[in-house]
Amino acid sequence: MGRSALVLGGGGPVGGAWLTGVLAGLADAGVDLARADVVIGTSAGSVFGTRLAHGEPPRELYERQLTGTDRLLLHVTTAQTLRFLWAALGSRDPERSIRRLGRAALGAPSGADARTLVRQVLRGAEDWPARDLRLTAVNARTGVVAVHGADSGLTMVDAVAASCAVPLVLAPVAAAGQHWMDGGTRSTANLHLARGYDRALAVAPVDKAVGPHPSASRQAMHLTAEGAAVNLLVPDAASRRAMGRDLTSDAHRVAAALAGHAQATKAAATVGAAWQG
Repeated sequence: MGRSALVLGGGGPVGGAWLTGVLAGLADAGVDLARADVVIGTSAGSVFGTRLAHGEPPRELYERQLTGTDRLLLHVTTAQTLRFLWAALGSRDPERSIRRLGRAALGAPSGADARTLVRQVLRGAEDWPARDLRLTAVNARTGVVAVHGADSGLTMVDAVAASCAVPLVLAPVAAAGQHWMDGGTRSTANLHLARGYDRALAVAPVDKAVGPHPSASRQAMHLTAEGAAVNLLVPDAASRRAMGRDLTSDAHRVAAALAGHAQATKAAATVGAAWQG
């Protein structure tokens, strides 16, 4: 059957809600997400990937969005948004762009503590699971993407917090002698990390990071060209309308989750055929 990777991308609270709808829609239609040999999570995907790896059913993740049990309020100011865009778009070179963003994150006034927010949504899943789980973060000083797992030396909370530390909104996470920022700042899903797996199922609430970086769609094309069977789900037109432009707006959370479930239900037969071989 070959090895398979489940890749979950970032997209803020609203993108995360959409992601749970997709996971539940696939699972409700019979797609066995538990068969993945590895779960790779980025930003919001690191939160829900962690909970999946700890055995929480996709349907439960989804219903918690519908009931508001997993509501996460993330306040982002206009000044923070503009400074983020200035840093990320200040160069056409990917390396310079990410280093600019890292310097801005490190030099910003202390933001909210990502660990505090993460503990709210991990719901007790604060130890590394037995299942192979890998979480991405970007080194704020070097711009290099790192993959944290049970053998990385980071605690579960630190690894998830590092993956979720949105530059200029949440303070970089200091752990293992480095400062880490959101794993989605270079790639929203880091689908390239599924290289070497025969099958990859990727759910990316946002296709491309801000700046001169490769999209999840392009990364999926590269994996396909290398011989992998890849299914990438990004929001369709109905999902984009439901999610709105502000991915931190709690007003769009429920609609996003419902749209994700509807989109996944339509795609389940095709996804399941490739995912389950």
